Amino acid sequence: MKKIGVAFLAAAAVFSMPLLAFGQDEEPAADEPGADDTAAAPGAEEAPAKGEKGEKGEKGEGDDAGLGGICEIDPDACPKLDFDKEAARDIREQVFAVQQLFVLRRWRFEVQPYWQVPLNDQFVGHAGPGLGLNFWITNVLAAGVSGNYYEPFNSESEFNFQVRRAARVSVPLTEYQWNANVNFTYTPVIGKFSGFGDFIFQYDAYVVGGVGATSVRPIPVIDPDNRGFEWKTNVTFNAGLGLHVFFNRWLAVTLEVRDYVFNDKLENTQIAGTDYPGDPQDPTTWYGETKLTNNVQAQLGIAIFLPFSFEYRLPK
Repeated sequence: MKKIGVAFLAAAAVFSMPLLAFGQDEEPAADEPGADDTAAAPGAEEAPAKGEKGEKGEKGEGDDAGLGGICEIDPDACPKLDFDKEAARDIREQVFAVQQLFVLRRWRFEVQPYWQVPLNDQFVGHAGPGLGLNFWITNVLAAGVSGNYYEPFNSESEFNFQVRRAARVSVPLTEYQWNANVNFTYTPVIGKFSGFGDFIFQYDAYVVGGVGATSVRPIPVIDPDNRGFEWKTNVTFNAGLGLHVFFNRWLAVTLEVRDYVFNDKLENTQIAGTDYPGDPQDPTTWYGETKLTNNVQAQLGIAIFLPFSFEYRLPK
């Protein structure tokens, strides 16, 4: 009997252990010490579950901290997008990269000494030095003056001398003394090209035009014994194309071709007293026809920009 009683007590102890553990998992009552402070008071309404709408239409904890509350306070603050339209929009955006100009010309002076040679007169050479001064109103537009000096460098070609001596045929010739102009320069093209090794040359191409005066006189070749001409000034128009190639921000080499156009009064090919009645020493008989003359020059020189340095002022 004692063995049966002991076995019964052991079995009762085994079955009572799960019941004790189950009792410990139950939450303590609200009025007991250690109860959860956040537990709802008796009679309080049950909070809506996450993702469900409450009485005011909230959609859960995440939206309360996001745009949901803002949209209710100020509807204009919420984005209003047509998502179908936004999805169909082409998102291939164009990106433009604009390089800063290598040389700023605005409000700078350009001093341009050069040497010029004629391109379209095979009878008389009019080579000589020249000087151009420009003030750049903008980065592409300049106003300036230029001048050429010819008198000591006029030279009759050997070809004309030999033709006149062999064929007894003379061509009226004109020599130049000086030329002065007021010009406007416009630069429509700015670029760069690679040079020696990694060095990059910056260049610009420009057009130039203006009005001025040229001092000219005929060379007495028909009747040099009786004729001697005085210098006369003719109104001159000019137009040309040029190129700057920059070595740095203030020094460049220039190449320009310019046409100077004026009315030139030539020597009379007939001699008074020989070809027709008159006095060969009368100056009114020395001049013949007036001809529109093109003096096309190739000019090679350098350009110096003053002041030497400049400062970029970029928009903020």
